[in-house]
Amino acid sequence: MSTALSLYLLDTQRAQAWVGSGDKGFLQAVRSEYAAELVEDDTWFGDQIAAGAPTASEALEAVVNAGPFSAEAGHAFQYGYAYRRICAMGGLFLDNDCFSPYRGDWLSMVDEGLRAVNVTAVSVADFQYGDLPAVLPYTDIPGCGEWSPEDCERALEQFEEGERLGLAPASDREVADAVAQVIGWLRRVPRGSGYGIIGFRS
Repeated sequence: MSTALSLYLLDTQRAQAWVGSGDKGFLQAVRSEYAAELVEDDTWFGDQIAAGAPTASEALEAVVNAGPFSAEAGHAFQYGYAYRRICAMGGLFLDNDCFSPYRGDWLSMVDEGLRAVNVTAVSVADFQYGDLPAVLPYTDIPGCGEWSPEDCERALEQFEEGERLGLAPASDREVADAVAQVIGWLRRVPRGSGYGIIGFRS
């Protein structure tokens, strides 16, 4: 089974603040922006919804209002996808062709490639094994992780230091390309802006 990352450059604190904000205007804006996608997802997850899972729109409303959430653990995926829509609404989608799709231990291989060029402040595996904001129920899918503004700034500094030291990228071309894509993400983060990267694995 293949997997993909979806990544967004955005003000991370602002994205988290939408969760539980109760902002009806924002809720309506997201529903309007993703109206067609909400309908598509309800069709895709029709069996789960028939079994009691919230619709995509209901999940979005619960996330913005910090509840109520379904008590069934198997329904929590809807809240994860709702949070992803919130991040997509407020963020810039980052190129992900090196990570869409991927299989097996690909993220660990890319992390090894990052370490080879001196980058340890961030890990792409964080997007696979991280978690949603604390108020939301736990779900394995989608996975969610965050690189804070400070993480991004430090990681780019580490890479630039590695360049000065003449550290070579991985010999594996695909890993080297993926590392280059990660560095491209980091270079798009405006310094001092409060912007970081939030990523989802699904």
